[in-house]
Amino acid sequence: MSLGGAGIAFVLTATGAALAGSIGTGGLTSQPIGHYEFCRANPAECSIAGSDEGPLVLTKTLWAKISKVNIAVNSAIRPMSDKDIFGKDEVWAYPTSGVGDCEDYVLEKRRRLFKGGIPLSDLLITVVRKRDGEGHAVLTVRTDKGDYILDNLSDTVKAWEQTGYRFLKRQASTHTGRWVSLRDDNTMMVGSVRN
Repeated sequence: MSLGGAGIAFVLTATGAALAGSIGTGGLTSQPIGHYEFCRANPAECSIAGSDEGPLVLTKTLWAKISKVNIAVNSAIRPMSDKDIFGKDEVWAYPTSGVGDCEDYVLEKRRRLFKGGIPLSDLLITVVRKRDGEGHAVLTVRTDKGDYILDNLSDTVKAWEQTGYRFLKRQASTHTGRWVSLRDDNTMMVGSVRN
């Protein structure tokens, strides 16, 4: 069921979000080192190429699914640094032991939403800079009503413009192992390798 502008505004107002725009993308850029290592360990997950059929049609049902997954994963995982879990920085992994850092939350949310029928071209791992300058990872969900962010630091799904983050790069919508710059900002916040 597709919602009109008034219907979607009601859904989003009830969750504390507002209508979003789309994040502007640039060209191919470097892959975060943590994602590169994740891809070496999980090559099948990072070699999926396909056509970009465009953003999802945002419905009331889809909004509920996205919000439910965000809250469920945030509740199921206890925050812990890679240093404490693995003894080193920048390890991207599924949080199978119930602990993880921001990238691990993103991977789990992405996996659950993909299993729920959302295409990977609309579930994009995204690297941002928080207000304090620290690097952070979130999941961008592309919709016809704009781009929304699932974040382990908030149970509320927000329009990307409402996060207060500086958006740096994200996965390409046409290939799970490639990354594109965002808003022409190529500043690196996490260790990276060239594709």
